[in-house]
Amino acid sequence: MKQQRKSLQERRTSILGALWHGSFARRRLGPRRGTDRHPVITDWYEPQWLAIAIVILLLSTADALLTLALVSRGATEINPMMEPLVHGSGRGFAFWKFGLTALGVVLLTLLARMRILGGIAVGSILYLVLSGYLILVGYELWLLRQLGGVAGLF
Repeated sequence: MKQQRKSLQERRTSILGALWHGSFARRRLGPRRGTDRHPVITDWYEPQWLAIAIVILLLSTADALLTLALVSRGATEINPMMEPLVHGSGRGFAFWKFGLTALGVVLLTLLARMRILGGIAVGSILYLVLSGYLILVGYELWLLRQLGGVAGLF
């Protein structure tokens, strides 16, 4: 005769319990085996990647606002995919810009531990994107200053 196991509460039915367990009792920090060659999605990511992702999204938003300000002062959008959106609704442009950037940042963060091109971690691409946005926003602020529009922006 089999013994009946005591029925325990399923941990996945409690949202707070699942959040607590997922935050403090992480299981997977890397691939199961060192020989795994496929992309690995883990339970835990380094905190600096969250910080970088947030800063990239903030800079992307600043880029969208600065682009709209520059276009309203006579500049042209050189990105052929975004150019039609700039002349439409400013909200539509900001929505698509933020959405596409967020999608890319999430994808890069999920694959951050994966190695490409002979050992370069995909997570390091986040640093390149961050650097690119810093340079771009700095350039746009410089352009606005040249057009005499920085003071009127805020």
